Amino acid sequence: MTVTWGSQGASDDSRHAEGPRHTPFGQAVYDAVIVGGGHNGLVAAAYLARAGRSVLVLERLGHTGGAAVSTRPFAGVDARLSRYSYLVSLLPAKIVRDLGLRFEVRRRTVSSYTPVERGGRPGGLLVGGGEQRTRESFARLTGSDREYDSWRAFYATTGQLAKKVFPTLTEPLPTREELRARIDDEAAWRMLFEEPLGRAVERHFADDLVRGVVLTDGLIGTFADAHDPSLAQNRCFLYHVIGGGTGDWDVPVGGMGALTDALAASARQAGAEIVTGHEVLRIDTDGTAPAEVTFRTATGEGSVAGRTVLVNASPRALAELLGEKPAEPAPEGAQLKVNMLLRRLPRLRDTAVDPHEAFGGTFHIAEGYAELARAHAEAAAGELPSVPPSEIYCHSLTDPTILGPELAGQGYQTLTLFGLHTPARLFGHDNRQAREVLLTATLAQLDSHLAEPLTDCLAFDADGRPCIEAKTPLDLERELRLPGGHIFHRDLSWPYAEPGGAGRWGVETAHRNVLLCGAGAVRGGGVSGVPGHNAAMAVLGH
Repeated sequence: MTVTWGSQGASDDSRHAEGPRHTPFGQAVYDAVIVGGGHNGLVAAAYLARAGRSVLVLERLGHTGGAAVSTRPFAGVDARLSRYSYLVSLLPAKIVRDLGLRFEVRRRTVSSYTPVERGGRPGGLLVGGGEQRTRESFARLTGSDREYDSWRAFYATTGQLAKKVFPTLTEPLPTREELRARIDDEAAWRMLFEEPLGRAVERHFADDLVRGVVLTDGLIGTFADAHDPSLAQNRCFLYHVIGGGTGDWDVPVGGMGALTDALAASARQAGAEIVTGHEVLRIDTDGTAPAEVTFRTATGEGSVAGRTVLVNASPRALAELLGEKPAEPAPEGAQLKVNMLLRRLPRLRDTAVDPHEAFGGTFHIAEGYAELARAHAEAAAGELPSVPPSEIYCHSLTDPTILGPELAGQGYQTLTLFGLHTPARLFGHDNRQAREVLLTATLAQLDSHLAEPLTDCLAFDADGRPCIEAKTPLDLERELRLPGGHIFHRDLSWPYAEPGGAGRWGVETAHRNVLLCGAGAVRGGGVSGVPGHNAAMAVLGH
């Protein structure tokens, strides 16, 4: 099998800008053809190229990075935002070291702030800034030390579990019993792996606000109730508390695009070919001979052969490329993503907390335990949440390098908002109208805790428009081809081998020479590079 051509498009970002090039690829048959130049595809490419394998990456868009990119979304404004994914926790330091990446993250000084009004007075819960300060914040909220002591005990348990589970993500898949033995804590195992997360939350905590803050980590991009029998909320929570063996969520210096730019550079330096503007249409394989990958460019179609094909796309997209019926129901995302640029941070009604601290961590909005349950029930009934829950953070407080010098000097700040319990089904009738209704309601919830309307603080672009953009699951499906707008490609998996599952590394498919290296692989989801690493290890026979 050899490379065949209709005509060809770009081979990297700069060439794409210059227009199509009509030169053939460097190999007749590649050791590995990687479909998709998102971060996982680039991780796999870098590992394989560094191992001496011939590698070709085919990317549909005019740039690499997928959802892990930095862009300037507002016309004429020098602010480079992490447009889709925005924080880093699950990326192993091992991958950064192995690939020699020039990439760093910074810790946030505050973990979270959750405003609340009780007894007619504004207040809130601040987590971070030192143990004593956090304890005092809990005491002011609840009237005693009980909740803080429970908080420390609960997260001591998840912390010990994180230290044991996180290193396994870049090892061959353990069985369920092997992972259970490694954790060696039956109470922790039962709490996170066997019973709905809501039971543990209600058993450990009494305060509604504290319960809600804990539960939110089980609901990011996951439409589930605290007591959902599927335990989808448990799996989401697990991945949100094990990152790096600590559960910390850090800020990527230079924005998320700094990571994918570093990955692309590492892959190219090792000899991988990366071509953009190449949309893969089909994969033909008999499982033994090199697979044929058919693609389309702006000027025609072509194909290339790979001894192994790694697909950095969803399981649903993989099935379509193979001409097979998807094995699972269509996924459904459940989030609202909003990017903003402000001339200054807004003042808070709670004057005991500096806005620079409140927005420097995760700012929880309408995320009390009862509020989350009500929002889920309303969305499950087909209605947009009347009190939409969301959380916000400010990248530029921790890393001002994403702002141009003039903006930074004038005190401009970015805000990223992530809304919960907004499944794709709620936008099917009129995505634009539903988006506007939801955005208005979400900002109203934020405004209820501010001493001034957020709109008074928004910056304006070169055309005089406010610097705010919102994206629903349907927008993400259209722009990034996330199935149903699901940011994890499908519900997250347990980090162990299921009976009849995806093989030694969690990336194998029914075809011996086709691997899944995207977020929908076992132990996928988030900006981790884990599926890319594991697919490369499978190719290399580790």
